[in-house]
Amino acid sequence: MANLGYIQMVRHCNQNCGFCSNPETPFFYDLEQYRTIIDDFAARGYFGVILTGGEPTLSPVLPEAIAYARSRDLHVRLITNGQKMADAVYTKTLMDAGLQHVHLSLHTHRAKVEDFLTGTPGSLRWAEQALDHLGASPVVVNLNTVINRYNCDHLHETVDWMIDRFPFIRHVVWNNLDPSIGRATANTFFTARLGDLEYSLALAMRRLHDSGRTFRVERVPLCYMTDFAHCSTETRKIVKGEERIVHFLDDKGTVRQTAWGHLYADVCTTCSLRLICGGLFDRGDAYDPAELSPVYLDPRPIVQRIVQDEASDPSWRPDPARLAQLVPAAAPRPAHPSAPNGSRLVQPSTDPRRRHDPEARDWQPTAETAKDTSVDEGALAGPRRPG
Repeated sequence: MANLGYIQMVRHCNQNCGFCSNPETPFFYDLEQYRTIIDDFAARGYFGVILTGGEPTLSPVLPEAIAYARSRDLHVRLITNGQKMADAVYTKTLMDAGLQHVHLSLHTHRAKVEDFLTGTPGSLRWAEQALDHLGASPVVVNLNTVINRYNCDHLHETVDWMIDRFPFIRHVVWNNLDPSIGRATANTFFTARLGDLEYSLALAMRRLHDSGRTFRVERVPLCYMTDFAHCSTETRKIVKGEERIVHFLDDKGTVRQTAWGHLYADVCTTCSLRLICGGLFDRGDAYDPAELSPVYLDPRPIVQRIVQDEASDPSWRPDPARLAQLVPAAAPRPAHPSAPNGSRLVQPSTDPRRRHDPEARDWQPTAETAKDTSVDEGALAGPRRPG
């Protein structure tokens, strides 16, 4: 298994995406707390850690956190909107600390649409500047894109733009919108139908494949990506038997995820890919089970392709006995339970300013402002910007 741990360094952001699934809270991890979590990942034999947020570059201890994770032999990745990394000096600071991999969030190559989605004028320009700096470095760079109503018709055009403008990017991750949490629960107009994204996503996947690049797709059932079923995030985790621990800075606390299935319709019972499909992401009741349909492909080539794909996942070794259980299209799997909540390894630090100044941007906790370390359960939802 190639288990990766996630840590939300902070939960505020310098952008204002209308579909954000991680609304602000006043909490953050200081360096001591971060080291405790990293030590736990190392003890579990995890391959690496993904630092996320909010916007993790707003954490004042990010360089030190990266360096500590590297000292524990963990592979270090960062999910960022790239706004601060438009500064070449800051980007070099993170690389000098040992950053190895950047997932840069960019949802479209159309500047006006990107500004609308991020709620931040100039966000595409900042992302391009960050990519220019990263392209001149040894850091591996991926693009992260949230599929939504306003980009689902031109995903393939953004791929063409990326290949032409940033040819060093060799991997793209598409996350279908999570409608169940954060601003997306109020801004339901951002959610696209599966039928609306199918054509452009198919073109985008084909163009990446034909150019020798790789990609992953999350929250899209296999009946909408049969040619590239081995690229489904959920399918890969089901086949590999992976787990994921996420340290949230809200009332979810620490979550250990070991199940990757969602909702299945009655028609799924006859689908030959049922055992390896994540199904329909049903949280929030935003997606329609009527859009699902069975397919009748042999699952063995899909499983075999994932098993052979060790070049991008050198820490994983397959379990033949477990893989054999996934191939027969016998009785369907029972529905997966919800991911269990774990106990927090540490209590997050908190800053009173985040409760009273939710519009502050590029704010960073300091020793002076972070003296209140008590956890106010009533504030766990955190202040949120309107909209």
